Amino acid sequence: MSTIGVAVLTVSDQASVDAPSDKSGPTIQAILTEGDQCAGKFAYIERRIVPDDISQIQEAVRTWADQDDIHWIITTGGTGFGTRDLTPEPLLEREASGLVHLLLSTSLKYTPLAALSRPVAGTIGKTLVVTLPGSVKAVKENLQTLLNAGLVEHSIDLIRGGKGQRVHAELAKSSGEALRPSGSTPHIHHHHHHHHGHDHNAPQPRSALSHDPSAPVSSRHRQSPYPLKSFSEAMVLIENHVVRLETKLLTVDHTLKGHVLASDVYALQNVPPKPTTSVDGYALRSTDSPGIYKVLTSQSHALTDEIPSGSVYRINTGGPLPIGADTVIMVEDTRLVSTHDTTEHSLDGEEKEIETLAQVPVGENVRAAGSDVRKDDLVLQKGEVIRSSGGEVGTLTFVGRKEVEVYKKPVVAILSTGNEIIDLQSPKPLSGDGWGGIFDTNRPSLRAALEGMGYEVCDLSVVPDDIDAHVAAIQRGLEIADILITTGGTSMGPTDLLKPVIERHFDGTVHFGRVTIKPGKPTTFATIPFQNGRSKPMFALPGNPASALVTFHVFVVPALRLLGGWPKQSAQLPRIRVELQTEMYLDPRTEFHRVLIKAGPDGLKAFSTGGQRSSRVASLCGANGFVVLPPKTPESPARLDVGTNVDAVIIGEIYTM
Repeated sequence: MSTIGVAVLTVSDQASVDAPSDKSGPTIQAILTEGDQCAGKFAYIERRIVPDDISQIQEAVRTWADQDDIHWIITTGGTGFGTRDLTPEPLLEREASGLVHLLLSTSLKYTPLAALSRPVAGTIGKTLVVTLPGSVKAVKENLQTLLNAGLVEHSIDLIRGGKGQRVHAELAKSSGEALRPSGSTPHIHHHHHHHHGHDHNAPQPRSALSHDPSAPVSSRHRQSPYPLKSFSEAMVLIENHVVRLETKLLTVDHTLKGHVLASDVYALQNVPPKPTTSVDGYALRSTDSPGIYKVLTSQSHALTDEIPSGSVYRINTGGPLPIGADTVIMVEDTRLVSTHDTTEHSLDGEEKEIETLAQVPVGENVRAAGSDVRKDDLVLQKGEVIRSSGGEVGTLTFVGRKEVEVYKKPVVAILSTGNEIIDLQSPKPLSGDGWGGIFDTNRPSLRAALEGMGYEVCDLSVVPDDIDAHVAAIQRGLEIADILITTGGTSMGPTDLLKPVIERHFDGTVHFGRVTIKPGKPTTFATIPFQNGRSKPMFALPGNPASALVTFHVFVVPALRLLGGWPKQSAQLPRIRVELQTEMYLDPRTEFHRVLIKAGPDGLKAFSTGGQRSSRVASLCGANGFVVLPPKTPESPARLDVGTNVDAVIIGEIYTM
């Protein structure tokens, strides 16, 4: 492959305040750019020093992973057992356990204390991430190991979609030269088992916690193998594993709404380009004293000609001033003197003369050229959301931008699972057991919500409780959409197939399979490897209608926004403080209680929508928010009384009382 772009991050509290104390970062730079072994292979793109702070570490790594010219991120420091030792491990989409083993075995050759090291290696998108210790000696040892036999080059080639043919040829050549007797036919042995699309066996899942659906029902799990995650833990996992989509150029019109700007927008010209009037009136010279003047118009006088003495130029709001005019008198400060007679057909009834009743100073009622926006001014910043209220589209049009670069909005595939589910518009039972089944509430309600937010939806219909049907539907979703949303099939039953199919048929990773929220405990978030090294996110939401809609707003909407380029701090739906108008009992889990929020003279009031059973979709009818009830603890009250102020998530328009 071509030159490999490298970024180096030093993680050190001391070096972050005393840069010269960082010796490891410069050592890595010297080895990669000056060593004979690396000549011409690596381009040193950027180096940064951050303290032992996880947010700063992750921000640096995320930023570099999004850059097309950076292929390898190396961190140094933070791999020990100290309380301040931190690594970017949570960001990794695919772990490279082989590289970790290599790094540890290399260090253990020199010191048994290497057993206390915590190296990390893996990929984020098409970028390789490797952590090295903080000492210069260990950096040299580990880096040399990684550079031997073109290991890193081969790894990055594969990550970025190559097939490693050059390395395979060299391995075959060296294997044949070393092992075969003179005159024998070469025989190539593959001993490395990475997955990059050239006749290797499909990889096994990194961790398949789900039950084996081909085994007898009696062998299924009696307790979920997926650890319970808190709401905040679940959100961090989503933020770390949802990667924004690519960018594209779009025409500036009403269809831009909902997109996010992928680059800063600068004014292409002054606005207004020439002096214009801010009122209806007459353009004239500021030296013209009150008196009677001939009236010129766009029909009788060219703007590029100087206005003659004794004349004024009739002008409407927003119109440019003719040459020679430097002020505008309002219509209200003039009097009609005469009109053109009927013999002047083209000007019949038009003003011929007016009297100005005041002398106006220079610049009166005039917008100077560039007074709104000057050429090359920054008018909108990268990351700004183009909202349906029209302000952003208006601004882009105002400054003359015909096209802008935006992040692609995700296409969403939805499906429901279960033999008991039937489509309202095509009521054909799947089970064949004589039971009519229940209407699929989830797909129509999710589609309504998604399309109301401006997303394109691909409806994959109802999928029966059959492995092949699940595999086919998910494969179809991966091919046509950027994110998959399923409902049902996430619990502990033998026909709950989504987790097994994700892990065992698509080599997907289930990042969480249970969450301590109410409703929605079995909510599942996973990523599935797809083409070009990119993984696609998938949410398996509970089958109960209220649970599905609540978890959609709480988890899926932020993921959709992250895919579409929204800044992380804006991805979750907004929260506001409301006053309870209904008492609410606490649960051991974080509860999202469906409410109707109304604005009154005394602030925002929240009214419960009634019974909160997870299957009761009517509790969402009319709801425009969720009151966030904290988990019940031994120290907390059993309920929150009327009048208590709490946080609420906003999912719709707020009504007035």
